[in-house]
Amino acid sequence: MSQHHDTPRRLRLGMVGGGQGAFIGGVHRIAARIDDHYELVAGAFASDPERGRAAAAELHVAKERAYPDYRAMAEAEGQRPDGIDVVAIVTPNHLHFDVARTFLEAGIHVICDKPMTTTLEDAQTLAALVERSGLFFGLTYNYSGYSLVRQARDMVAAGELGELRVVQVEYPQDWLSTRLEESGVKQAEWRTDPQRSGPAGCLGDIGTHAYHLARFVTGLELESLAADMHTFVEGRALDDNVHMMLRFKGGARGMLWSSQVVPGNENGLKLRVYGSQGGLEWYQEEPNRLIHSPLGEPPRILTRNGPGLGEAALAAARIPPGHPEGYLEAFAQLYADFAEQIRARQAGREATALAANTPGVMDGVDGLQFITGALASSAAGGGWVDV
Repeated sequence: MSQHHDTPRRLRLGMVGGGQGAFIGGVHRIAARIDDHYELVAGAFASDPERGRAAAAELHVAKERAYPDYRAMAEAEGQRPDGIDVVAIVTPNHLHFDVARTFLEAGIHVICDKPMTTTLEDAQTLAALVERSGLFFGLTYNYSGYSLVRQARDMVAAGELGELRVVQVEYPQDWLSTRLEESGVKQAEWRTDPQRSGPAGCLGDIGTHAYHLARFVTGLELESLAADMHTFVEGRALDDNVHMMLRFKGGARGMLWSSQVVPGNENGLKLRVYGSQGGLEWYQEEPNRLIHSPLGEPPRILTRNGPGLGEAALAAARIPPGHPEGYLEAFAQLYADFAEQIRARQAGREATALAANTPGVMDGVDGLQFITGALASSAAGGGWVDV
Protein backbone atom coordinates (compact mmCIF):
# COMPACT_ATOMS: atom_id res chain seq x y z
CA MET A 1 0.00 0.00 0.00
CA SER A 2 1.25 3.44 -0.86
CA GLN A 3 1.51 5.30 2.45
CA HIS A 4 2.71 8.75 3.38
CA HIS A 5 2.10 11.05 6.36
CA ASP A 6 -1.33 11.38 8.00
CA THR A 7 -3.43 13.58 5.75
CA PRO A 8 -5.49 16.28 7.43
CA ARG A 9 -7.52 16.94 4.27
CA ARG A 10 -7.56 16.24 0.57
CA LEU A 11 -5.60 18.69 -1.55
CA ARG A 12 -7.85 21.00 -3.54
CA LEU A 13 -7.13 20.34 -7.22
CA GLY A 14 -7.88 22.58 -10.18
CA MET A 15 -7.56 21.57 -13.82
CA VAL A 16 -6.86 23.48 -17.03
CA GLY A 17 -7.92 21.54 -20.13
CA GLY A 18 -9.22 17.99 -19.95
CA GLY A 19 -12.80 18.70 -21.00
CA GLN A 20 -15.14 16.57 -23.08
CA GLY A 21 -13.34 14.33 -25.58
CA ALA A 22 -9.93 14.81 -23.97
CA PHE A 23 -8.01 11.62 -23.16
CA ILE A 24 -5.33 12.75 -20.74
CA GLY A 25 -7.62 14.88 -18.54
CA GLY A 26 -9.61 11.81 -17.53
CA VAL A 27 -6.41 9.93 -16.78
CA HIS A 28 -5.19 12.71 -14.48
CA ARG A 29 -8.53 12.82 -12.65
CA ILE A 30 -8.55 9.05 -12.06
CA ALA A 31 -4.90 9.15 -10.94
CA ALA A 32 -5.63 11.97 -8.50
CA ARG A 33 -8.44 10.00 -6.83
CA ILE A 34 -7.04 6.45 -6.64
CA ASP A 35 -5.22 7.14 -3.36
CA ASP A 36 -7.73 9.79 -2.24
CA HIS A 37 -5.25 12.63 -1.85
CA TYR A 38 -7.11 15.18 -4.01
CA GLU A 39 -10.54 16.64 -4.65
CA LEU A 40 -11.29 18.35 -7.98
CA VAL A 41 -12.91 21.69 -7.08
CA ALA A 42 -12.20 24.10 -9.95
CA GLY A 43 -11.36 24.20 -13.62
CA ALA A 44 -11.10 25.92 -16.97
CA PHE A 45 -11.80 22.75 -18.89
CA ALA A 46 -12.01 24.03 -22.48
CA SER A 47 -10.93 26.94 -24.66
CA ASP A 48 -14.64 27.55 -25.35
CA PRO A 49 -16.29 28.75 -22.06
CA GLU A 50 -19.62 27.05 -22.89
CA ARG A 51 -17.96 23.66 -23.36
CA GLY A 52 -15.90 24.33 -20.24
CA ARG A 53 -19.05 24.88 -18.16
CA ALA A 54 -20.63 21.72 -19.57
CA ALA A 55 -17.53 19.71 -18.61
CA ALA A 56 -17.54 21.25 -15.11
CA ALA A 57 -21.19 20.22 -14.62
CA GLU A 58 -20.37 16.64 -15.66
CA LEU A 59 -17.47 16.61 -13.19
CA HIS A 60 -19.57 18.01 -10.31
CA VAL A 61 -17.52 21.19 -10.10
CA ALA A 62 -19.49 24.11 -8.62
CA LYS A 63 -20.76 26.61 -11.20
CA GLU A 64 -18.88 29.55 -9.68
CA ARG A 65 -15.58 27.63 -9.97
CA ALA A 66 -16.03 26.73 -13.66
CA TYR A 67 -13.92 29.47 -15.21
CA PRO A 68 -14.03 30.85 -18.78
CA ASP A 69 -10.21 30.78 -19.03
CA TYR A 70 -7.12 29.91 -17.01
CA ARG A 71 -6.13 33.52 -16.25
CA ALA A 72 -9.47 34.22 -14.58
CA MET A 73 -9.11 30.93 -12.72
CA ALA A 74 -5.61 31.66 -11.42
CA GLU A 75 -6.60 35.14 -10.25
CA ALA A 76 -9.80 34.02 -8.49
CA GLU A 77 -8.38 30.85 -6.94
CA GLY A 78 -5.26 32.68 -5.75
CA GLN A 79 -7.48 35.03 -3.73
CA ARG A 80 -9.97 32.53 -2.25
CA PRO A 81 -9.37 31.39 1.36
CA ASP A 82 -10.34 27.90 0.13
CA GLY A 83 -8.51 28.27 -3.20
CA ILE A 84 -6.87 25.35 -4.99
CA ASP A 85 -3.59 23.98 -3.62
CA VAL A 86 -2.43 22.74 -7.01
CA VAL A 87 -3.40 22.92 -10.68
CA ALA A 88 -3.12 20.08 -13.22
CA ILE A 89 -2.28 21.31 -16.74
CA VAL A 90 -3.63 18.90 -19.35
CA THR A 91 -3.89 21.16 -22.40
CA PRO A 92 -2.15 20.74 -25.76
CA ASN A 93 1.59 21.46 -25.49
CA HIS A 94 1.61 25.04 -26.77
CA LEU A 95 -0.35 26.27 -23.73
CA HIS A 96 1.73 24.57 -21.01
CA PHE A 97 4.22 27.41 -20.55
CA ASP A 98 1.82 30.31 -20.13
CA VAL A 99 -0.64 28.35 -17.98
CA ALA A 100 2.16 27.12 -15.68
CA ARG A 101 3.67 30.60 -15.42
CA THR A 102 0.28 32.16 -14.64
CA PHE A 103 -0.45 29.77 -11.75
CA LEU A 104 3.09 29.91 -10.34
CA GLU A 105 2.81 33.72 -10.29
CA ALA A 106 -0.48 33.31 -8.40
CA GLY A 107 1.36 31.22 -5.76
CA ILE A 108 -0.21 27.90 -6.78
CA HIS A 109 1.66 24.57 -7.08
CA VAL A 110 1.69 22.98 -10.55
CA ILE A 111 1.37 19.48 -12.01
CA CYS A 112 2.00 19.57 -15.78
CA ASP A 113 1.73 17.01 -18.54
CA LYS A 114 4.80 16.47 -20.77
CA PRO A 115 6.58 17.85 -22.72
CA MET A 116 6.80 20.78 -20.31
CA THR A 117 6.95 23.50 -23.02
CA THR A 118 7.50 23.70 -26.78
CA THR A 119 10.82 25.59 -26.62
CA LEU A 120 13.99 25.24 -24.56
CA GLU A 121 13.94 28.97 -23.76
CA ASP A 122 10.45 28.67 -22.23
CA ALA A 123 11.53 25.60 -20.26
CA GLN A 124 14.49 27.48 -18.78
CA THR A 125 12.30 30.48 -17.95
CA LEU A 126 9.86 28.19 -16.13
CA ALA A 127 12.68 26.48 -14.21
CA ALA A 128 13.96 29.86 -12.99
CA LEU A 129 10.43 30.85 -11.92
CA VAL A 130 9.93 27.59 -10.01
CA GLU A 131 13.23 28.08 -8.21
CA ARG A 132 12.39 31.67 -7.25
CA SER A 133 8.88 30.80 -6.10
CA GLY A 134 9.77 27.78 -3.95
CA LEU A 135 6.58 26.17 -5.26
CA PHE A 136 6.21 22.52 -6.22
CA PHE A 137 6.31 21.59 -9.91
CA GLY A 138 5.59 18.00 -10.93
CA LEU A 139 5.86 16.68 -14.49
CA THR A 140 3.85 13.58 -15.41
CA TYR A 141 6.38 11.33 -17.08
CA ASN A 142 4.06 8.63 -15.80
CA TYR A 143 6.15 5.58 -16.67
CA SER A 144 8.45 6.54 -13.77
CA GLY A 145 5.55 5.66 -11.45
CA TYR A 146 5.58 1.93 -12.22
CA SER A 147 6.67 -0.25 -9.30
CA LEU A 148 9.14 -2.32 -11.33
CA VAL A 149 10.60 0.73 -13.07
CA ARG A 150 11.51 1.96 -9.60
CA GLN A 151 12.94 -1.47 -8.80
CA ALA A 152 15.08 -1.30 -11.94
CA ARG A 153 16.32 2.18 -10.99
CA ASP A 154 17.32 0.99 -7.52
CA MET A 155 19.14 -2.08 -8.90
CA VAL A 156 21.14 0.08 -11.32
CA ALA A 157 21.97 2.60 -8.56
CA ALA A 158 23.08 -0.24 -6.25
CA GLY A 159 25.56 -1.42 -8.91
CA GLU A 160 23.84 -4.75 -9.59
CA LEU A 161 24.47 -4.36 -13.33
CA GLY A 162 28.08 -3.23 -12.87
CA GLU A 163 29.31 -0.47 -15.13
CA LEU A 164 26.59 0.52 -17.61
CA ARG A 165 27.41 -0.10 -21.26
CA VAL A 166 24.31 -0.23 -23.46
CA VAL A 167 20.83 1.33 -23.19
CA GLN A 168 18.13 0.40 -25.74
CA VAL A 169 14.73 2.04 -25.55
CA GLU A 170 11.90 1.90 -28.04
CA TYR A 171 8.35 3.23 -28.17
CA PRO A 172 6.41 2.07 -31.25
CA GLN A 173 2.71 2.75 -31.92
CA ASP A 174 0.57 2.40 -35.05
CA TRP A 175 -2.37 4.75 -34.49
CA LEU A 176 -1.10 7.51 -36.85
CA SER A 177 -0.30 5.15 -39.76
CA THR A 178 -2.88 7.05 -41.84
CA ARG A 179 -3.92 10.73 -41.82
CA LEU A 180 -6.17 10.26 -38.81
CA GLU A 181 -5.85 14.00 -38.11
CA GLU A 182 -8.20 14.64 -41.04
CA SER A 183 -11.00 12.44 -39.68
CA GLY A 184 -12.01 14.70 -36.76
CA VAL A 185 -10.09 12.76 -34.08
CA LYS A 186 -9.18 15.46 -31.55
CA GLN A 187 -6.06 13.66 -30.25
CA ALA A 188 -4.61 13.25 -33.75
CA GLU A 189 -5.50 16.82 -34.77
CA TRP A 190 -3.51 18.66 -32.12
CA ARG A 191 -0.62 16.19 -31.87
CA THR A 192 0.19 16.60 -35.57
CA ASP A 193 -0.25 20.39 -35.63
CA PRO A 194 3.01 22.37 -35.18
CA GLN A 195 1.02 25.32 -33.79
CA ARG A 196 -0.26 23.21 -30.87
CA SER A 197 2.21 20.34 -30.55
CA GLY A 198 5.40 22.35 -31.06
CA PRO A 199 8.20 21.57 -33.53
CA ALA A 200 8.33 17.81 -32.71
CA GLY A 201 5.55 15.31 -33.41
CA CYS A 202 6.23 11.68 -32.54
CA LEU A 203 9.47 12.75 -30.81
CA GLY A 204 7.70 15.19 -28.50
CA ASP A 205 4.70 12.96 -27.90
CA ILE A 206 6.31 9.60 -27.11
CA GLY A 207 10.05 9.92 -27.84
CA THR A 208 10.38 12.12 -24.75
CA HIS A 209 8.76 9.39 -22.66
CA ALA A 210 11.29 6.85 -23.93
CA TYR A 211 14.18 9.21 -23.26
CA HIS A 212 12.98 10.08 -19.75
CA LEU A 213 12.48 6.40 -18.88
CA ALA A 214 16.05 5.61 -19.97
CA ARG A 215 17.42 8.54 -17.94
CA PHE A 216 15.22 7.77 -14.89
CA VAL A 217 16.29 4.12 -14.64
CA THR A 218 19.98 4.52 -15.51
CA GLY A 219 20.75 7.92 -13.99
CA LEU A 220 22.98 8.52 -17.04
CA GLU A 221 23.40 12.00 -18.47
CA LEU A 222 23.22 12.52 -22.22
CA GLU A 223 26.35 13.89 -23.86
CA SER A 224 25.46 13.86 -27.58
CA LEU A 225 22.99 12.39 -30.05
CA ALA A 226 22.53 11.69 -33.74
CA ALA A 227 18.91 11.73 -34.91
CA ASP A 228 17.00 10.82 -38.06
CA MET A 229 13.49 12.25 -37.77
CA HIS A 230 11.21 11.34 -40.66
CA THR A 231 7.62 11.86 -41.80
CA PHE A 232 6.22 8.84 -43.63
CA VAL A 233 2.58 9.88 -43.97
CA GLU A 234 2.30 12.25 -46.91
CA GLY A 235 1.04 15.74 -46.11
CA ARG A 236 1.79 15.50 -42.37
CA ALA A 237 3.64 18.51 -40.98
CA LEU A 238 5.55 16.79 -38.15
CA ASP A 239 7.75 13.71 -37.70
CA ASP A 240 6.04 10.34 -37.20
CA ASN A 241 9.17 8.15 -36.89
CA VAL A 242 12.49 8.78 -35.14
CA HIS A 243 15.73 6.76 -35.02
CA MET A 244 18.46 8.00 -32.74
CA MET A 245 21.90 7.07 -31.41
CA LEU A 246 22.89 8.32 -27.97
CA ARG A 247 26.23 8.83 -26.23
CA PHE A 248 26.13 9.18 -22.46
CA LYS A 249 28.66 10.79 -20.13
CA GLY A 250 30.93 8.08 -18.76
CA GLY A 251 31.00 6.08 -21.99
CA ALA A 252 27.69 4.19 -22.17
CA ARG A 253 26.02 4.04 -25.59
CA GLY A 254 22.33 4.02 -26.44
CA MET A 255 19.73 3.76 -29.17
CA LEU A 256 16.21 5.20 -29.17
CA TRP A 257 13.41 4.47 -31.62
CA SER A 258 9.95 5.99 -31.46
CA SER A 259 7.31 5.61 -34.15
CA GLN A 260 3.56 6.12 -34.56
CA VAL A 261 3.29 4.49 -37.99
CA VAL A 262 4.25 0.84 -37.39
CA PRO A 263 1.24 -1.52 -37.76
CA GLY A 264 0.78 -4.10 -35.03
CA ASN A 265 2.15 -1.91 -32.24
CA GLU A 266 -0.22 -0.46 -29.66
CA ASN A 267 1.91 1.07 -26.90
CA GLY A 268 5.16 -0.86 -27.17
CA LEU A 269 7.43 1.04 -24.78
CA LYS A 270 10.39 -1.22 -23.93
CA LEU A 271 13.62 -0.58 -22.03
CA ARG A 272 16.74 -2.75 -21.96
CA VAL A 273 19.79 -1.80 -19.92
CA TYR A 274 23.06 -3.76 -19.99
CA GLY A 275 26.12 -3.41 -17.79
CA SER A 276 29.35 -5.33 -17.23
CA GLN A 277 27.63 -7.61 -14.68
CA GLY A 278 24.13 -8.11 -16.07
CA GLY A 279 21.06 -6.78 -17.85
CA LEU A 280 17.50 -5.64 -17.15
CA GLU A 281 14.48 -5.69 -19.44
CA TRP A 282 11.06 -4.08 -18.85
CA TYR A 283 8.10 -3.90 -21.24
CA GLN A 284 5.24 -1.46 -20.57
CA GLU A 285 2.57 -3.76 -21.98
CA GLU A 286 3.60 -6.41 -19.41
CA PRO A 287 4.55 -4.04 -16.59
CA ASN A 288 4.30 -6.52 -13.71
CA ARG A 289 7.45 -8.38 -14.79
CA LEU A 290 11.09 -7.24 -14.75
CA ILE A 291 13.69 -9.57 -16.26
CA HIS A 292 17.10 -9.54 -14.57
CA SER A 293 19.92 -11.43 -16.30
CA PRO A 294 23.06 -11.58 -14.14
CA LEU A 295 26.13 -12.34 -16.26
CA GLY A 296 26.70 -16.12 -16.53
CA GLU A 297 23.49 -17.01 -14.67
CA PRO A 298 19.97 -17.94 -15.78
CA PRO A 299 17.64 -14.94 -16.18
CA ARG A 300 15.21 -14.38 -13.32
CA ILE A 301 11.79 -12.75 -13.36
CA LEU A 302 10.92 -10.25 -10.65
CA THR A 303 7.19 -9.66 -10.22
CA ARG A 304 5.33 -6.64 -8.88
CA ASN A 305 4.88 -6.97 -5.11
CA GLY A 306 6.65 -10.34 -5.29
CA PRO A 307 9.77 -11.63 -3.51
CA GLY A 308 13.15 -9.92 -3.81
CA LEU A 309 11.95 -6.35 -4.33
CA GLY A 310 13.27 -3.23 -2.63
CA GLU A 311 11.47 -0.58 -0.61
CA ALA A 312 10.78 1.80 -3.53
CA ALA A 313 9.09 -0.91 -5.61
CA LEU A 314 6.98 -2.18 -2.70
CA ALA A 315 5.88 1.37 -1.81
CA ALA A 316 4.57 1.81 -5.36
CA ALA A 317 2.36 -1.30 -5.29
CA ARG A 318 -1.22 -1.29 -3.98
CA ILE A 319 -2.55 -4.84 -4.31
CA PRO A 320 -1.23 -8.39 -3.75
CA PRO A 321 1.03 -10.16 -6.29
CA GLY A 322 -0.68 -11.59 -9.35
CA HIS A 323 -3.36 -8.87 -9.55
CA PRO A 324 -2.15 -6.72 -12.45
CA GLU A 325 -1.41 -3.06 -11.87
CA GLY A 326 -0.71 -0.81 -14.78
CA TYR A 327 -0.96 2.59 -16.44
CA LEU A 328 -3.53 4.24 -14.17
CA GLU A 329 -1.85 3.06 -10.97
CA ALA A 330 1.55 4.26 -12.20
CA PHE A 331 0.02 7.65 -12.90
CA ALA A 332 -1.61 7.55 -9.45
CA GLN A 333 1.76 6.82 -7.87
CA LEU A 334 3.10 10.10 -9.24
CA TYR A 335 0.03 11.91 -7.92
CA ALA A 336 0.52 10.31 -4.47
CA ASP A 337 4.20 11.30 -4.44
CA PHE A 338 3.34 14.81 -5.60
CA ALA A 339 0.77 15.10 -2.77
CA GLU A 340 3.40 14.22 -0.19
CA GLN A 341 5.79 16.81 -1.60
CA ILE A 342 3.10 19.53 -1.66
CA ARG A 343 2.02 18.73 1.91
CA ALA A 344 5.65 18.77 3.04
CA ARG A 345 6.03 22.29 1.63
CA GLN A 346 2.79 23.39 3.29
CA ALA A 347 3.95 22.00 6.64
CA GLY A 348 7.53 23.31 6.31
CA ARG A 349 9.10 19.85 6.52
CA GLU A 350 11.10 17.55 4.25
CA ALA A 351 9.17 15.17 2.00
CA THR A 352 9.76 11.46 2.57
CA ALA A 353 12.69 10.14 0.54
CA LEU A 354 10.52 7.62 -1.33
CA ALA A 355 8.13 10.34 -2.52
CA ALA A 356 10.77 12.91 -3.47
CA ASN A 357 12.22 11.13 -6.49
CA THR A 358 9.72 12.24 -9.12
CA PRO A 359 10.03 14.12 -12.43
CA GLY A 360 10.14 17.88 -11.96
CA VAL A 361 10.97 21.11 -13.71
CA MET A 362 14.60 20.15 -14.43
CA ASP A 363 13.40 16.96 -16.16
CA GLY A 364 11.28 19.29 -18.28
CA VAL A 365 14.34 21.32 -19.24
CA ASP A 366 16.25 18.09 -19.96
CA GLY A 367 13.41 16.91 -22.22
CA LEU A 368 13.51 20.16 -24.22
CA GLN A 369 17.31 19.99 -24.54
CA PHE A 370 16.81 16.48 -25.92
CA ILE A 371 14.14 17.62 -28.42
CA THR A 372 16.18 20.68 -29.46
CA GLY A 373 19.29 18.55 -30.02
CA ALA A 374 17.36 15.97 -32.04
CA LEU A 375 15.77 18.64 -34.27
CA ALA A 376 19.18 20.21 -34.89
CA SER A 377 20.83 16.86 -35.66
CA SER A 378 18.10 15.71 -38.01
CA ALA A 379 17.97 19.04 -39.85
CA ALA A 380 21.72 18.79 -40.44
CA GLY A 381 21.46 15.31 -41.95
CA GLY A 382 21.70 13.20 -38.80
CA GLY A 383 25.17 14.15 -37.58
CA TRP A 384 26.26 14.18 -33.92
CA VAL A 385 25.12 17.13 -31.83
CA ASP A 386 26.27 17.89 -28.28
CA VAL A 387 23.37 18.26 -25.86
